[in-house]
Amino acid sequence: MATLRSIGGKCRALLAAANSSTTASTAATGAAKRSKRPFSAASNNNTRGILVSPTLSDLVGSPNASRIEALNKIWNYIKLHNLQGISTSRILLADATPISSPLIPISATSSGTNESQTENQAVKPKPEKVQAILKGIKQSPKKVNLVAALIRGMRVEDALLQLQVTVKRASKTVYQVVHSARANAVHNHGLDPDRLLVAEAFVGKGFFKKRLSYHAKMRHGIIMKPECRLTVVVRELTSDEEAEIARLRVHNFKKLSKREHRLVPHKLIESTPVWGRKNKTNSQASAVMV
Repeated sequence: MATLRSIGGKCRALLAAANSSTTASTAATGAAKRSKRPFSAASNNNTRGILVSPTLSDLVGSPNASRIEALNKIWNYIKLHNLQGISTSRILLADATPISSPLIPISATSSGTNESQTENQAVKPKPEKVQAILKGIKQSPKKVNLVAALIRGMRVEDALLQLQVTVKRASKTVYQVVHSARANAVHNHGLDPDRLLVAEAFVGKGFFKKRLSYHAKMRHGIIMKPECRLTVVVRELTSDEEAEIARLRVHNFKKLSKREHRLVPHKLIESTPVWGRKNKTNSQASAVMV
């Protein structure tokens, strides 16, 4: 056993010596190669001559020049012509003639010379329909559509009065959208507020959010939280519709159709809106107690 151990130790020593000698020889050969390689200035890219463009060749003076020579020539040209203070290209275009922007209308630029032409221009026609859209209503589309169908085809004044006395949660939302549509038509487009009619009132589907409802015995359900969007379109009454409304108001005992009944609804009692009655009664009661 002793002889085997001694033989193994001698083998390991011989292998270590061989490895050290090979690494030393490779390092020596690499150093010798590096020392024999001559340094040439042409190997550097900055000093090597390259082909330049015709414009730069006029500045440098030769078609072939190194990068360092080209940079020195350009820097000397900048200092000679005093171009160091220019930071942007706007100063270069300061003396040029101004260019008119395509966003500026022609009538605005030539307002002083063509005032007579602007006076003779045709007035922009009023739109036939004006709309207002409310998105993200946190209520079912079916429930909002019940109230929207109630005012569809009514005059705006009658629709607002009808919504104030309608016992529905969606009536306040529809009231706000109808009021916004009337404001858009009057202020933005110059329509007559007394002649406005609710031409369209439709409801679209929005995001339906799903939430978990946890129950007993490791069970759960899905809660649907629907959303919808409401669009109200208003327009002005035509002369024929105004004549029809005047005729229907005279015939008190005539059986009216659904469309005629919406044009001339029953006389509504103007009062406080349904959604504000509770707060008003509480405030009145507190005032009496004081």
